[in-house]
Amino acid sequence: MEERTGGIKNHKLTMVNRSAIQMTGINDVLSFDTKEIVLDTEDGLLMIRGDNLHVNHLTLEKGVVHVDGSVDSLVYSSGKKTAKSGEKGLGRWFK
Repeated sequence: MEERTGGIKNHKLTMVNRSAIQMTGINDVLSFDTKEIVLDTEDGLLMIRGDNLHVNHLTLEKGVVHVDGSVDSLVYSSGKKTAKSGEKGLGRWFK
């Protein structure tokens, strides 16, 4: 299901009923709690805000993340900013 173009993972986000999100093109999970999740994506940083948010599935090797909960907002940062391998982030815990 992962698509690659020139060695770059495509970022894709699918949300169902503001309660389930499936994403590809994820480089790292920078922080998360039940109110906010911050992800480093191929298209910049993504902040997901809501209630009862949970990272249910994470496979960084494939760049895949599934999130459940009540989603209030999705906000991308302007410009591409990606974390470098070895920097702080939760992705190293989920390899």
